[in-house]
Amino acid sequence: SESIRKTLDVVKTMLELADEGDAVREDVGCGILYAVLRDSAYKIKKLAEAEREAHSQKGWWGE
Repeated sequence: SESIRKTLDVVKTMLELADEGDAVREDVGCGILYAVLRDSAYKIKKLAEAEREAHSQKGWWGE
């Protein structure tokens, strides 16, 4: 459970960084970098939330 919580915290940081970087990017390459970062964060978030739900259904969440 703690690892999944930490993963979701990392996802939040990744999304914040992508937003910050995108706001100050200087060229297309930076835009691609932050788009990949954002896309990866959403993919990781989806997987982590699915695991959290699976653990919750098994009664493991919160232990």
